[in-house]
Amino acid sequence: MSRRFTILSTGITLAIAIAILLLMARPPLCTCGELGLWGPVGPKQSQMLTDWYSLSHFIHGFLFFGILWLVARRWPLRFRFLVALAVETAWEIAENTPLVIDRYREATAALGYSGDSIVNSVSDILMMALGFLAARKLPLWASILIVLLLELVPLLAIRDNLTLNVLMLVAPSDAILQWQAGA
Repeated sequence: MSRRFTILSTGITLAIAIAILLLMARPPLCTCGELGLWGPVGPKQSQMLTDWYSLSHFIHGFLFFGILWLVARRWPLRFRFLVALAVETAWEIAENTPLVIDRYREATAALGYSGDSIVNSVSDILMMALGFLAARKLPLWASILIVLLLELVPLLAIRDNLTLNVLMLVAPSDAILQWQAGA
């Protein structure tokens, strides 16, 4: 599998994601009319290019790299990358369905969550790709340290991170929800 094929496949995957998200009536940009680099906590979160949850998608890249190394290390790296890209893309599409958006609203601290803008979804997919490529180059100890840091920073800053997000989606806890709300 050549580098050109991998780049072309990545572009096609992103184009398919954009097309599906458009068909789902996701807004291409923030409905506020702005395109910013950072969406802080609040109505612009998940609408701008990046936000606190971009760190979670970067971590996805580390996790996908590690999992695919464990279960498919004989596969060419480019193929493992494309598998990770497909899984992340599928998640971005699923994450923006009414079912998942409603689940976030009822079970997590994301009370006013309305889904991602398309630019944010594409950025999330690319953040996973960057995480995957970083994991490929870094020693295991550095990867673990980065993942821990990227979990700790948003935990302290916004009382949320990938671990809590998954936990609250799968097994919501009133105690965690109250803590996240600052109670």
